[in-house]
Amino acid sequence: MISSENSDARVRDLADVERFARRCFEGTPGDAIGVELEFLVFDRADHMSQVPVARITECLPLLPGGGTVTFEPGGQLELAGPPGPLATAVTAMVTDVEAVRRALREQGLVLAGMGLDPVRPPLRQLRQPRYDAMAALLGVPYGPMMMCLSASIQVNVDLGERPEVRWERANLLGPVLNAAFANSPAVGSRPCGWMSGRQAVWLHLDPTRTRPPLRDGDPAESWARYLIHARLMQAGEEDARHPTPPSRVTFGDWMASPGLAGHPPTAADLAYHATTVFPPVRPRGWLEIRYLDALHPRTWPVCVAVTSALLLDDRAADAALAAAEPFADRWWQAAQVGLGDPRLRQAAEDCFRAAAEALPRLGAGPGLVADVDAFAARHVATGRCPAVDLLARVGDPGSDLPAWLGEEVPA
Repeated sequence: MISSENSDARVRDLADVERFARRCFEGTPGDAIGVELEFLVFDRADHMSQVPVARITECLPLLPGGGTVTFEPGGQLELAGPPGPLATAVTAMVTDVEAVRRALREQGLVLAGMGLDPVRPPLRQLRQPRYDAMAALLGVPYGPMMMCLSASIQVNVDLGERPEVRWERANLLGPVLNAAFANSPAVGSRPCGWMSGRQAVWLHLDPTRTRPPLRDGDPAESWARYLIHARLMQAGEEDARHPTPPSRVTFGDWMASPGLAGHPPTAADLAYHATTVFPPVRPRGWLEIRYLDALHPRTWPVCVAVTSALLLDDRAADAALAAAEPFADRWWQAAQVGLGDPRLRQAAEDCFRAAAEALPRLGAGPGLVADVDAFAARHVATGRCPAVDLLARVGDPGSDLPAWLGEEVPA
């Protein structure tokens, strides 16, 4: 969370919000990345039952790569690695993921990488004021699906010397990268009609907090307007003394009518509010890339490598943007068809080619580059994003579902 010099200071108008928003674009001017991976956890002997968080926690080892473990409301396991250069960050996270996979496997559990749980219904395990408020605001069916069934890859990227450039790249590339890595085509053991059902869930949620900010000039000004027009989820940070505001109240409404939430909004309230909005790219002193489906525990490095290369390397970014920019606002199309549209497939091919050429310049080893090339050959050149393989298994009653969920290595 971006801190404020005076967290008790009252936030009165657009100028106050803009000052906060500008700090969200002030960070380390480097090229470090951070990786956050969400996984679904299944019981190999009973893949239709939820695995309690307490059982998962008991199985977890110390993480040799220096990462940390948290859980999402439905019990999805999240691994977060320390930021660093691309190769270092990926290597550390690979080590942690493999350690967790082995430990869970010994206890009959499977670490599965996909954007939506394809078989189990939503069941919330974590009960916290933040999650209670989120559930009340977002409603059904998409609120429980997002909170309890979804899993993603989040790539955190330094702002660099030109934050506005990386912000623009991250947003423009979103639909094409979402299509290329789409991996959530089923819910309730049936096709859901989307290659990235996870992204479709986000698109159907509260648009004041999940749509992309407008790209119309100064990113900080755009982010400030976004925060003002987003509905309040909670008035204060998990404080029961703060009454929950009416569901349609925005932060701007609160500034104009301080009594709506029992006290005037402060800088601390604004900083907390910024953590409750979830656009595809979110600035927090770095950029959070939030539009990528979870992938198999052994193929997620490809997603991190490609995304990072296209944001960090100027030559790769120029080539990729030339291909991806025509699709910059086609979030719905990309989530629905994946690479089934030949034009999206061609744009993804151009992006992957640019990323593969850039990776050695970013210090990536030949193994990671080879993995990117293999993924491109299997999924991108053929127009078969990972969701296509997943969809085939959902429709095959004879498939070994527990193996498919996480242990099987993609061919």
